[in-house]
Amino acid sequence: MATVRNYSIKTLNKKNLRIIVGLILLLVLLLSFAVLRDTDTLISHKQANTLYVKNKIEKLIVDGEYIRIVTPQGHYKVYKDAINKKAFFSKYPVEVKTDTSHLYDLLSLLVLVGAFLYLFKFLKENRLQQIRQIERASAGSEREEGHIQPMTSHVTFKDVAGIKDVKEELEEIIDFLREPQKYRELDIRLPKGVLLVGPPGVGKTLIAKAVAGEAGVPFFYQSGASFVHIYVGMGAKRVSELFQKAKQHAPSIVFIDEIDAVGKSRGELRNDEREATLNQLLTEMDGFEESSGVIVIGATNKIDVLDEALLRAGRFDRRIHISLPDLEDRKKTLELYLAHKPNNVDVEHVARMTVGFSSAALDTLTNEAAIFAMREGRSVVETSDFEAVKEKVLLGKRKILSFTDEERHIQAVYQGAKALIATWLDVEFEKIGIVNTRLAIQEHEILSRSALLNRIKVYLAGSIATQMRYNEQFTNASHDIHQAKELVRKVVYEYAMGENFIVTPTEEETLLKDVVSELKALLKTLERALDEVSAYLLEHENITHEACRKILLEIF
Repeated sequence: MATVRNYSIKTLNKKNLRIIVGLILLLVLLLSFAVLRDTDTLISHKQANTLYVKNKIEKLIVDGEYIRIVTPQGHYKVYKDAINKKAFFSKYPVEVKTDTSHLYDLLSLLVLVGAFLYLFKFLKENRLQQIRQIERASAGSEREEGHIQPMTSHVTFKDVAGIKDVKEELEEIIDFLREPQKYRELDIRLPKGVLLVGPPGVGKTLIAKAVAGEAGVPFFYQSGASFVHIYVGMGAKRVSELFQKAKQHAPSIVFIDEIDAVGKSRGELRNDEREATLNQLLTEMDGFEESSGVIVIGATNKIDVLDEALLRAGRFDRRIHISLPDLEDRKKTLELYLAHKPNNVDVEHVARMTVGFSSAALDTLTNEAAIFAMREGRSVVETSDFEAVKEKVLLGKRKILSFTDEERHIQAVYQGAKALIATWLDVEFEKIGIVNTRLAIQEHEILSRSALLNRIKVYLAGSIATQMRYNEQFTNASHDIHQAKELVRKVVYEYAMGENFIVTPTEEETLLKDVVSELKALLKTLERALDEVSAYLLEHENITHEACRKILLEIF
């Protein structure tokens, strides 16, 4: 494709050069015509007689209906019948001009018109040729890129560490792909699509390959960006070809990485090609039966920008959230990456010092540590090698979050307060850790005002707790404060749950102040429990709803 593009650029440059040369020649012709055309000044018989009397005339030229007068000051012309020809001809030399000059003017005009016609024809042919070239390049691109073939994945869950919860959710999909007939006989409907949601580097692509490897089925990999073409219709055609191939090789897996590139919400910024591609994707997912044996796995780190139609029931029915690995996950991941490297590494120590590292970051860190050991002339990787290269990996990966000891204590209080308030107010959460918060998704259609206010309190609990504990505000609260404000706005304006039917400008601020006041009183009551939960987080990095409830029961 790159060769075709380079060839097209070279060809286009040659054609541009030809056009420039043609324009220069045309300009020369125009100038020649302007210079050589009749520029003699037409004068009256009185002016001609004045030149005659003053003896200013060098010679006379008879040219059709004119007599051209040549003087030292310039050339003039006068109508032949306007002067006394006998007197003029007897006094000054006379020449008779032939009609070749007119013929030259006519030829010049014809050449000029011909040049214009040639240039117009050349530009038209050039345009048609460019269109044909684009069509050929596009067709070649479709042949090269659109030749979709299944991959065989040799990755299994043994090659992926620290995703126990994810493995459990995917087991039944793997079983369905292995024995689809068993599910058909019982009329069991499995999800058409599975959406893997998580930050970059947590292993979404690797997990999809592991599913294909475990099930032993063909694996069709496509990036969302590969569907987005310049020419309208190309992306939709590619989607159609992809699903057609997947059905032919069923049971199979279609994996669309970075699906947000094609599945963004259709809004004001219209893009006809992307919308056509998204519509085709929606149509294809509706078009095959649950029992067809084709499972679509999508991956994204921006679920909030995806179109609602893509997320509705019957398309991506199941969503699996993959968070950054916690302490136990990091230990298992490091053990996996060190399995084939001679080492004397304290995995526990390395796991504790890599808070916020993704699986990809841990892989990079392990590799860099091995390289450092080799440079030092050692054949065994030591714990000190990890400490030596940690900063290098951090500087190379801006998105990795790493805390100092002081920051870990601040974050433990911050996240501990959220876990504590969520447990006390019965706001469900899966897991709250030092680096992430996983509140349960609200699946109820009808929500009470109290439930919404409790959720706001959870968002604000961390910032209020750290402010009370350290008498200071910190930047780690910005995202939660934004979510709290957004939920307050919905309570007041969207759900109309304010104190009055007519909303006043200060109502949001009043509601927030009331929430903060109640939260401060509650946190003072739960101060001892907060110490216990924070200590638990410092040791284990994550706390579940059950573990937090157990701490509360022990104290109260």
